[in-house]
Amino acid sequence: MNTEEILTIAEQVVSAWDWTSESVRTRPNQLDVKVTSLAELHPAVVGLRVKRLGFLSAIVGLDLGPEANEMEVLYYFCPGDAAIVLRVRVPRQGATLPSLSDVIPSAEVFERELSEMFGIQITGLRNPQRLYLPDDWPDDTYPLRKDFDPSVLLAAAPAAENTPSERN
Repeated sequence: MNTEEILTIAEQVVSAWDWTSESVRTRPNQLDVKVTSLAELHPAVVGLRVKRLGFLSAIVGLDLGPEANEMEVLYYFCPGDAAIVLRVRVPRQGATLPSLSDVIPSAEVFERELSEMFGIQITGLRNPQRLYLPDDWPDDTYPLRKDFDPSVLLAAAPAAENTPSERN
């Protein structure tokens, strides 16, 4: 199948879902689907897999800013040169998403990253431990949020034994 055929099939599949608010081709090779019900995220992913409409290539978090009070999570499925993107909005505070790792085991790495970098709670993770941030990283400090303040790290850091000039 070529890219056009893949996206046409994806549009037909998505149009049968009554819990999507919109699907639009944002680029010639990309279909964006806004998922309005978090409960339907898992069935949507299963549906894409059953129709063999790509593999999960990335899960990306976007902080829309404190004024929007929302974040967006994008699930990229890539069949060939096409991209099908499931877009889910979650609140900035108390955001929770279900893990997809029971359907796509490799999703867990992306989900753990979302959790530690954006503070989005992922339910059903097999291993919820941090991937990138050190164990002594301050709780409720998420480095990829727009309101991240690096000075919080300086306040939480232990005092250095020697100043840089004393080390010479």
